[in-house]
Amino acid sequence: MNSRRKFIAFLGKAGLGAAVLPPFLTSCGSTTTPTNSFTDTAKETLQRLKDLALEGLVSSNKDDLLLAKGMNYQTVIKWGEQITDNDTFGFNNDFNCFIPFDDNDPSDGLLWVNHEYQNPLFVSDFNYRDYDDPKASHTKEHVDKEMYAVGGSIVRIKEVDGVWSVVKNDPHNRRLTGHTPIPLNWDSPVMGKDTAIGTNSNCSGGITPWKTFLTCEENYDYCWGETQYDENNVASKKPARSGWDAYYDYPPEHYGWVVEVNPTDGTAQKHIALGRFAHECCTVYELADKRVVAYSGDDKNNEHLYKFISSAPGSLKEGTLYVADTVNGRWLPLDWASQPVLQERFKDQTEVLVRAREAAKLLGATELNRPEDIEIDPVTGHVLVSLTNNKGKGDYHGSIMKVEETDGQYDALTFKASTYLAGGEASGFSCPDNLAFDLSGNLWITSDISGDAMNNPEGPYMPFQNNSLFVVPRYGEYEGQVIRVASAPRDAELTGPWFSPDGKTLFLSVQHPGEQTKDLTTPTSQWPFDPDGIPKPAVVAIKGDLIEKMNKMRQIYDV
Repeated sequence: MNSRRKFIAFLGKAGLGAAVLPPFLTSCGSTTTPTNSFTDTAKETLQRLKDLALEGLVSSNKDDLLLAKGMNYQTVIKWGEQITDNDTFGFNNDFNCFIPFDDNDPSDGLLWVNHEYQNPLFVSDFNYRDYDDPKASHTKEHVDKEMYAVGGSIVRIKEVDGVWSVVKNDPHNRRLTGHTPIPLNWDSPVMGKDTAIGTNSNCSGGITPWKTFLTCEENYDYCWGETQYDENNVASKKPARSGWDAYYDYPPEHYGWVVEVNPTDGTAQKHIALGRFAHECCTVYELADKRVVAYSGDDKNNEHLYKFISSAPGSLKEGTLYVADTVNGRWLPLDWASQPVLQERFKDQTEVLVRAREAAKLLGATELNRPEDIEIDPVTGHVLVSLTNNKGKGDYHGSIMKVEETDGQYDALTFKASTYLAGGEASGFSCPDNLAFDLSGNLWITSDISGDAMNNPEGPYMPFQNNSLFVVPRYGEYEGQVIRVASAPRDAELTGPWFSPDGKTLFLSVQHPGEQTKDLTTPTSQWPFDPDGIPKPAVVAIKGDLIEKMNKMRQIYDV
């Protein structure tokens, strides 16, 4: 009990003050400030919810989406379903973001969903295990299907009688794919072009104050390879594992960016100023003067945490990109004009941003253990960063890092970093990935144990079994506990947790069920149990008394 109290004190009690997040985050997204006025009926409801026990799940290897008591789900949309007469929902959905048309009506709006990567065995009927077989024919037709399956989807969804469904053929419904031309938001061309073809590897994301979607290109090198530089700064090309570059000559430098998508018309742009690396997410904070700060992590072993500070209101172009030295608590500017060490290696600022990883290391940035999702605590204002793991350094279970900006100013250039919560058997979770805060400031965590390591009796992850969703309550008898509230189907991970503005629905992606399948006749998962028996990634809407209880905890405990 003492250790739990110590942790919740470190977490920060909601009673310390009101939420500090800016209005654009508190009006739409995974964090919302609830009302504090109730009717007598509302008080009766709050008492009923307070009496509902929070009964966590035990770890499981069952091939199903298991939920704690007081939660239920429905499938909103899954891979291959029509969103228009011409377009279908993509593969391996990750990040979700829901924006209502009307702030006063949380039941009707646009859902953006990332499609991170494709599995050729399912998408194009090419077994990816044959990549190295010279007799295997990976055709342009295969590649085109695979490129179509990635990117993202915009769909209008509506809740009627408690059930969420896609409004098929709504004018807003559209796809961004590996074939979509996307302008580069920069004054200088990148590899001689001002437009890239397609977006891929779209992992997590974010939302802007002006209510556009941010989708982040992560493991782009799988799709298009990478340009490597030796000690003499001589470039060479590392080929793509996907085989796409056998048919399309697109430079790797056009990928690995944060992509902004306008939900109303589907137009998009890639933001060069935010740097090029394996972006897991992009979390934006609006300052009082309307300038913005954007945090992003590079999801690879021994890579870095970044922060962009704009110099103009509402700009993701004008400003400076910084990288974190977490040991000394300094944000280091990736600025060619002021850094002689960068001038020695790179010809201009464009090259610094394209080769951000190299630039970060030249400046002495701190190597981290796969920085993934980043969220801002709505109560304390602290910045939380998932560090999923680093097996090469013996960190199998990962941790969550806390960044405290100096004087609580997000444009500060100094900070304090500390371990917020460590993964492992003692804490009950492993490999933290996506984070979310609900309307009451409770912390939700998804796990990312890789499919080839999951449920291996000889490995370190056996106690955790399938990937899961956890919540850390901030109040009441469960405060500070890490409680498993959902268990994923076999081989899958749960991603993209996003609450509806009224807190009554949790949108969640079930990504890559049956990923370890080698033969479609014997898939390792059959979720969501379609008649064809093929596993399908999908977005689900989770509702129920427990979801409502968590989102009303501030009212329930009158804090």
